Amino acid sequence: EDEQIVAEIMGRRFFPDLIAYKAWEGFHFAGHEIRITEATDCYGAVVWPSALVLCYFLETNSKQCNLVDKKVIEIGAGTGLVSIVASLLGAFVTATDLPELLGNLEHNVLQNTKQKCKHQPCVKELSWGIDLEKNFPRSSCHFDYIMAADVVYYHPFLDELLLTFDHLCKNDTVILWAMKFRLENENQFVDRFQTLFDLEMVSNFPSLNIALYKAMRKGRMKA
Repeated sequence: EDEQIVAEIMGRRFFPDLIAYKAWEGFHFAGHEIRITEATDCYGAVVWPSALVLCYFLETNSKQCNLVDKKVIEIGAGTGLVSIVASLLGAFVTATDLPELLGNLEHNVLQNTKQKCKHQPCVKELSWGIDLEKNFPRSSCHFDYIMAADVVYYHPFLDELLLTFDHLCKNDTVILWAMKFRLENENQFVDRFQTLFDLEMVSNFPSLNIALYKAMRKGRMKA
């Protein structure tokens, strides 16, 4: 079953027939052909398989996870694929990442959502752990969903990432987080994450070494 679903997920990706002057990949999600411009010299400008897993979940669980008119923030949006799919499914999306990635992120989001979405998504800078209250004040920022794909890997900002999850998450916020396990750091982060949040594994794909989690604030997990 794992291999069958993984084949379906990876089958949503396609490549251009001809070599273009800009590197791009194509994807089929939410009834649309999505073209993503990439940059191979930067981790944040490449579509990783965890993003496909999360997009597939959003599309195939659109009744249980109805995004229409919901406020969604994606942290570490990278190329923007997850934000684009959430927007096409009716959410009001804020796609965030580091300042050096915003140009490509904004290009992809605009190219794939303009005049196609109920709510036009916005792109905003978010450096984990920095100026959180200034840029995303607790009193006025409320998100129904926080989405993240492959934000946990070998980097020195895991403390700041956990702080960002904590700042953005209200009692009724749902976190959807897809993660590829590579090193022991990932397991340690999951343990620390669970001190603040109730965590439920929604899907597991051993052949990709990727798990998809749903989380809410400790003690607030809904059925």
